This record gives sequence, structure tokens and C-alpha cells, in this order.
Amino acid sequence: MKRKNNLYQEICKMENIISAFDEVCKNVKNKNKVQNYKQYKCIYISRIYNILNSKTYEVGKYNVFTIYDPKQRRIVSQNLQDKVINHLVARHILYPSIMPCLIDQNVASRKGMGTHKGLEYSKEYNRKCKIKYKDYYILKCDVSKFFASIDKEILKEKLKRKIKDKDAIDIVFKIIDSEENGLCIGTMTSQALAIFYLNDLDHYIKEELKIKYYVRYQDDFLLFNESKEYLKYCFEKIKDFLEKEHLQLNGKSRIYKNTNNFIFLGRNNKGKYARYRNIKRKIKYRRYLYNCNKINLMQYISTINCYKNLLVK
Repeated sequence: MKRKNNLYQEICKMENIISAFDEVCKNVKNKNKVQNYKQYKCIYISRIYNILNSKTYEVGKYNVFTIYDPKQRRIVSQNLQDKVINHLVARHILYPSIMPCLIDQNVASRKGMGTHKGLEYSKEYNRKCKIKYKDYYILKCDVSKFFASIDKEILKEKLKRKIKDKDAIDIVFKIIDSEENGLCIGTMTSQALAIFYLNDLDHYIKEELKIKYYVRYQDDFLLFNESKEYLKYCFEKIKDFLEKEHLQLNGKSRIYKNTNNFIFLGRNNKGKYARYRNIKRKIKYRRYLYNCNKINLMQYISTINCYKNLLVK
């Protein structure tokens, strides 16, 4: 695939800036902030337009906070100007240059895909393998501390092979270097870069290891095969491959028989939480977070309603 050129000019177009501004405002939950943004819309857009066209953009300071469910994570948020520019870079530089090279089974952060698509693939592969092999095995892998462990220099080299436009490369690299370790969680560019970072692994598994039934959601992926011995071989090859990417699998990665109850994307093969005690434990933990004032009442109630709908019937 040829390297993409003439990308930077797309983020400088007024119509694209206005579209990104409206998209950001639509996703802001604080209605008072939205009203303020819309009141001064012309000023914000004019400032962003001038910064991008003069090529003087510098990434602003992140607002860092911690979430505790489903596990403790460091999340960042940005001011309006940085959010709009981040959206522009993702939509008009990263997506056009990296999306064409991604395989269909890489389902995270892509239009028409997501966890539901990952679960669909998992169910479909289980069904096909059951018909074809009857007894088969699943290698489930999970990368340890994926976002924080991404090697910036390796990522930059991968991007240089896809993007020819120097100005586009410069602004993407500024965003990458704005985070101290790896990629931050909470921005659109980070999501796009993360799904791209393991693209070489996807092609290696499909084309070199010849795994027909494979699906990946960010750092969580499954390989289906009739041979347990071959999956053991794949397991070692994947660990070697990830070592070159400066990543490693966590201790939860292992091989399951098709009759085992394995969990993918927080669900069993039917898309439901497999056991009631799992839900009970999660609700108990959310109640603890509420009592510690780490989540509000609305978040706690939303959790109860969500898990209620996911119960196996």
C-alpha cells in the first residue's frame, strides 16, 4: 500500500474544523460547558484554524483522573481546543492512512464494529469449529498494560511506513510525545494508534501462523484451532513476536478446551455473564466505590440496571 500524502491540508479546512467542533460538543456531558462552547464557537474555531494553518500547534496539558471499574486505570481528558484538534488528526490523518491495512477481525474503535462485533466473531468461530472439528481449542491472549507499554519509537517507525506527509507526521508525533509513557487512555488518536500498533501481529497470525479463526479487540485476542499442540507453538511464537514490539502477555493468557468456560470481552460465548456470583461481586464493588465517593449515585444505579439486563436467563 502506498504511503498517504496531502493529509495535513484536510485538518486545516474550515468545514472539517466545524464538523469536529460539533462532534466534540455532542459528546460533552456537561450542558453548561456546551452552552459556553457554542456561545464562543466562532472564536474557538477561528483560533484552531489559525493554529493549524500556521503549524504552531502544541499539545496542552492533560487533565488526569483515575477510574476503578472494571479495573484501576489512568484516564486523561483535554480542553476543547485540544479535543477538536485530536479529533481532526484521528479522522483526517490516522484513519485514512491506517484503516485500509487493518484486517476485519481487528474490531476495536472502528465504525460498525466494537465489542458486539468481537462477540459475534467469537460465537461464529465457536459454531464453525464445533461443526468442523467437534473438539477444538482456544488460545486466549491478553497483553499486559498495553497502552502504557507501547513503544513510541516503534510506533513512529510504523507510521512513517504509512504516512508520507511531513506536516501530518509532525503533528501526530507531537501528540504521541505529549504522554510520558506509551499512549494515554481517553483520546481518539490513542484509540486509533493502539489498534494499529498490533496490526503486524494480526497479519503474522493470519498469514504466517495460518490461523483461520482469529479475532482481536485491542490487546485481547482469541485463536481457534483443532490442535492444542499447534496452539502451544503459536503461543510461543506470539510471545517472541511481542517481545520485539516491547510487549508481553499477562498471566491470564492460556489455552482452553472448547468445553471450558472462558470469558472474552467480559462475556461468555452467549454474550452473557456466566455466573450470578460474578455480577454480585461486581455490584458489591460498585457499592464500595459509591460509599467511598469515587462514583455518584447515578453511576451506581446505572451499573445495577446494566448487570440486571446481562443476567443469564
